[in-house]
Amino acid sequence: MKRQLFLIMIFILGVMACKTSNISNGQVKANSPTLSKENTWVFLMAGQSNMAGRGTVEAPDTIKNSRIITMDSLNNWMVAREPLHFYEPKNSGLDCGLSFAREMLKVAPDSVTIAMVPCAVGGSSIFQWIDDREHRKVKLLSNFKEKVHYAKEKGVIKGILWHQGESNANPNDIPVYEEALLELFGIFRAEIGNDTLPIVMGELGRFVLPEEKATNFDGINQIIREVAKENPALYYVSSEELDHRGDHLHFSSAAQRELGKRYANVFSSTIQGAD
Repeated sequence: MKRQLFLIMIFILGVMACKTSNISNGQVKANSPTLSKENTWVFLMAGQSNMAGRGTVEAPDTIKNSRIITMDSLNNWMVAREPLHFYEPKNSGLDCGLSFAREMLKVAPDSVTIAMVPCAVGGSSIFQWIDDREHRKVKLLSNFKEKVHYAKEKGVIKGILWHQGESNANPNDIPVYEEALLELFGIFRAEIGNDTLPIVMGELGRFVLPEEKATNFDGINQIIREVAKENPALYYVSSEELDHRGDHLHFSSAAQRELGKRYANVFSSTIQGAD
């Protein structure tokens, strides 16, 4: 009798473990009771290389947190670790995603899970996004829409982190960049089904050389600031005092971590203001 009771208890404990476990082999189970749609805040990361990440991934960046999840190349949900982006394996590096998510957890209720969805592809221009062109083997807008589909199934899309403009920092594109930016954001919001979805834009790095190129980068940054000022639910984060990784183009690892915090500070205020 004692042996039978013991076996029954082992069976019950096993069933309970299966029901309460969120993760299997690193993947998050779709039917996990603790990952409700309402309590899963989804953020999409879009743009080009400085959102995809080119920083060096260091040991602290690989520490996992079960309340931060992401999507792999097969659209499976898994506990997040850097690098989050997988579209350019040879160029993958540290982005601002985990830094952002860790900062958001400081203001989110304990029941909330943060889901970071990578959509950025290095070197992509805003016109390639609008026209849904294939760039580096990724059809940009189609890929974004696919990720939105899975994101909606998993949780509530709270916003978009956008960093792009280096590819359009030239005299021909700068005069039409604002119009293109607003057109693309309209497409994003229509796909998500929220015309007031917060979108936070990151300024381009202030470290670019030579001077002529720096002037063009400043032209894009001026547009970003103006767009944020004049349009509801559009915001920007400054790149002031953020350093490069040695190439005068891409943010360093320390800069990416700080950038993530700056994005989070803006989103924290928008979410708290909506509550």
